[in-house]
Amino acid sequence: MSTDSPSPVLVWFRDDHRLADNPALAAAAATGSQVLCFAVIGGSDDLRPLGGAARWWLHGSLRALGESLEQAGASLALFEGPAPSVVERVARETGASAIFWNRRYGAAEIALDTAVKKRLTDSGIKAHSFNGRLLHEPWDIVNQAGRPFQVFTPYLRTVMTRGLKAALAPPKRIPGGIWPSSLLASTIPLEELGLEPSSPDWAGGLRTAWRPGEEAARKSFRHFLSKGLRGYAENRDRPSLIGTSRLSPHLRFGEISPRQIWHAVTAQVAEHPSLARDAEKYLSEIVWRDFSHQLLHFHPHLPVRSHSSRFDAFPWIDDPKTLKAWRRGRTGYPIVDAGMRQLWQTGWMHNRVRMITASFLVKHLLTDWRKGEAWFWDTLVDADPANNAFSWQWVAGSGPDSAPFHRIFNPVTQGEKFDPDGDYVRTFVPELAGLPSTFLHHPWDAPPAVLQEAGISLGETYPEPIVVHGLARERALQTFRSLRGLESEEHS
Repeated sequence: MSTDSPSPVLVWFRDDHRLADNPALAAAAATGSQVLCFAVIGGSDDLRPLGGAARWWLHGSLRALGESLEQAGASLALFEGPAPSVVERVARETGASAIFWNRRYGAAEIALDTAVKKRLTDSGIKAHSFNGRLLHEPWDIVNQAGRPFQVFTPYLRTVMTRGLKAALAPPKRIPGGIWPSSLLASTIPLEELGLEPSSPDWAGGLRTAWRPGEEAARKSFRHFLSKGLRGYAENRDRPSLIGTSRLSPHLRFGEISPRQIWHAVTAQVAEHPSLARDAEKYLSEIVWRDFSHQLLHFHPHLPVRSHSSRFDAFPWIDDPKTLKAWRRGRTGYPIVDAGMRQLWQTGWMHNRVRMITASFLVKHLLTDWRKGEAWFWDTLVDADPANNAFSWQWVAGSGPDSAPFHRIFNPVTQGEKFDPDGDYVRTFVPELAGLPSTFLHHPWDAPPAVLQEAGISLGETYPEPIVVHGLARERALQTFRSLRGLESEEHS
């Protein structure tokens, strides 16, 4: 793509905060024109506002992106307001000949982008969009009937047969342009966007745990390739280990692309064939992310409505007291409480523990999955509209290709299986640190002398269980049977 026009071109950044493998940025730089880069905070009233933890990450991600662009010769302008009017004004006042962006796949995002594109094209400004977010776009992976998959396994098999273009190198030099003074006066300094918490500042744990940005993403990924990929298939389920790549927030904000990950992992396997099993499991998680986005694209109701209509009549229990205990990590079940406290302290939770905590809320407490989804949306640095919604519906049994509702995790046996030495619980539930591993995941069974020696007084220093597992499990099964008219099922 080339042009002799002296007019600048625009790159609109939206959750694709990187220079490498960024199709929109690469195409803009290839025009030979001056490149003006910008982001719009606010978007549209129809878009779901980011939660607090994700807003904190966005602040750091935009700062890192701005620094990277400056090193390459460009800059990042930040604007606040409704995207359609802001983008139209930016295009008009810069005299841009074209605008480039990477596509989004939610219904509200598509509607916004369509409206923006129409405004621009009606004004004679070319709009070019690209896939910079997924391995394959939602409409590209279909079954033999030409329809989108509803089940993950055949989706995965199909993806594994497809080729994938090479990742794009970052532009060596981006010819940054000069912003008109009228627009410069409208830009908002990053610090004035109010993305970071202030009163109170609750993000200390997030700052300790994370560093947003493309450089940090590359560093984390390199470390995972060299130290974490081998053994991933087993270690990924152990929350006390650094057994996962921890790239989810970097992927969420586009600081690394799934295509970069795919090619780097497959190259590692080519060099070390013994990594094949671990790599296959890891790449299936990257494909799962694509699958989630395909489901959201074709089923935009996923964050707000149960996909299975049978759950429309489910008699959820509205109990603010137990919901508060779950949010605060005060349920009396150590593995659940450790996960919820890890989430609050670091803005992230180990994936295995996400399933345990979500199952506990939905099935032990019979709390509507949407309340859990909303809490995760607000507290996760990697809160993603597709992954978050689909994962909650998967656990609840209400989504496409979901786990059945009668699969109810026992939080005691789950803790003993995946945190056998108790290191994870002791890290995030320190009041139990002195308890022997024998009783760590069910402290109520510890003899009084053992509790006393560990400095534990149940109901005071650590809560007693807010529900009894066996009774809660039977209540959940009876509720589900009555809903579906099912006979008794034997599952554990």
